[in-house]
Amino acid sequence: MEKLFILFQALAPQHLLSRFTGALAEWRHPAWLKDFVIHRFIRAFDVDMSEAQEPEYRRYSCFNEFFTRPLREGVRPLASADLVCPADGAVSQIGDIVEGRLLQAKGRDYTVTDLLGGDSSRGAAFRGGRFATIYLSPRDYHRVHMPVAGQLTASCYVPGQLFSVNGVTADNVERLFARNERLVCYFDTDFGPMAMVLVGAMVVAGIETVWSGRVAPPQRRRQLVDHVNPPAAVSLAKGEEMGRFYLGSTVILLFPEGVMEFDERYAPGVMTRVGESLGAVV
Repeated sequence: MEKLFILFQALAPQHLLSRFTGALAEWRHPAWLKDFVIHRFIRAFDVDMSEAQEPEYRRYSCFNEFFTRPLREGVRPLASADLVCPADGAVSQIGDIVEGRLLQAKGRDYTVTDLLGGDSSRGAAFRGGRFATIYLSPRDYHRVHMPVAGQLTASCYVPGQLFSVNGVTADNVERLFARNERLVCYFDTDFGPMAMVLVGAMVVAGIETVWSGRVAPPQRRRQLVDHVNPPAAVSLAKGEEMGRFYLGSTVILLFPEGVMEFDERYAPGVMTRVGESLGAVV
């Protein structure tokens, strides 16, 4: 069954299916149909609406507005830690970057350079460093926050495929996160550079940032944007929102060598929540 699942994804028109899903998620009329879909989604995935700023699902104008709903103030307190969790989800993999490679699943890995869209010069900053991969399931809160304060230096949209990013595909698809469409964001922090990679997936209709709005899907070519020079610098505080997914996906964090340690409790399968302690600067 797993092989058939992977084969279906490989043969399916991934981008067409995802963009079509995105168009449907923007529909506002008829209201009864929009409400029916949202209500069924809440029940199917056991979504906790008590945490939402607007708990009444009928008041959302479309599915996308519901899916990217903000939370009530105070439900994700910021831990007194050097590094905090950027998203609600589950740890997929976490640990060391060994010889420039990240672990995807047992027996499968990929290179930092591939993940960053072939940028070996920026990838060199993370050789021997640490990484964390966090998977956001459909039931999770889908806004992504800063694990530490930082100033945006560059962002790079990398076109790619749109395989699902759940456990089955992570176990069976080579270089999954280095093949899918993604947005790479580089930040300068008090302890050096940090990269945040927002990975697209099957039926993920878009990736959005707080500084430039909808980023993916723009075009078919890799696009690097320099954010150091004017007109305006982008500085974000620890715990501040930096982006969001339109339908679920994965966030990957990259840190340089010898600057931080993850909390010991984190291992594959451990749940994360925005603002919880992630680690400490060494």
